[in-house]
Amino acid sequence: MIDVPTAAWAHTAFDLAAWGAGLALSVVLYRWRLKGLTEQVAGKVGGGYFAALAAGAVPGAWLAGSMNSLAGADPALSHSVVGALVGAIVGVEVYKAARGIKGSTGGVFVGPFALGVVVGRWGCLFAGLPDGTYGSPADLPWAVNLGDGVGRHPVQVYESLAMGLFLAAYLEGLARRRPWAMRRGFYALCIWYGLTRFGWEFLKPYPPLIGPLNLFHLLCGGLVAYGWVYYRASLARERAQGGALSVPGADHEPV
Repeated sequence: MIDVPTAAWAHTAFDLAAWGAGLALSVVLYRWRLKGLTEQVAGKVGGGYFAALAAGAVPGAWLAGSMNSLAGADPALSHSVVGALVGAIVGVEVYKAARGIKGSTGGVFVGPFALGVVVGRWGCLFAGLPDGTYGSPADLPWAVNLGDGVGRHPVQVYESLAMGLFLAAYLEGLARRRPWAMRRGFYALCIWYGLTRFGWEFLKPYPPLIGPLNLFHLLCGGLVAYGWVYYRASLARERAQGGALSVPGADHEPV
């Protein structure tokens, strides 16, 4: 069992680091590969896009987190990353439907979100038991002691490493101008994050909602379904238009 030093301020410190790292990466990706796509999206979404995103993400984060934590042994208000993501998707898709906007508009958020999870989940770990994101008891060599002498699954580390793998694959896809990364990266993110997070939820002591499934299982299942349906639809549109589509970039290569 691994003893982990914990402190309440760790969550805030790592959250700030995650936001900073995500912002820095977004600038790098914009200048490296996503400038053309970002400008293309910006030209069609209008100024209400980010208002719709925030209007979905903020209540989504607090509603999902609080609905889960208020049903637990120690009721308290809380917020959730997956709730924020699902809420943002709902807000944006409603906005896009009202404006008649087609296609993916979330490509610019893929790298920053993935890196934010990679960094931020360590804050959840070092914040300890009060953070409420700890894993179920486990008798494993890598189980962590968060101060109560009980070995637990380091689910925060599992999630961080899983998103690190996705981020590495995504960056490789951008480097090689892979269509899935350039055009459907956000949908791929939803599928990967939803699938992996669905698995980690079985290693957490959250209250079940339907059978063995908790609230986050259901949200993650929705993410996977959304990503799969929209990924396939995007791929079908691309094939119907003759395969490679022109994506503006530094060298204007088709992808």
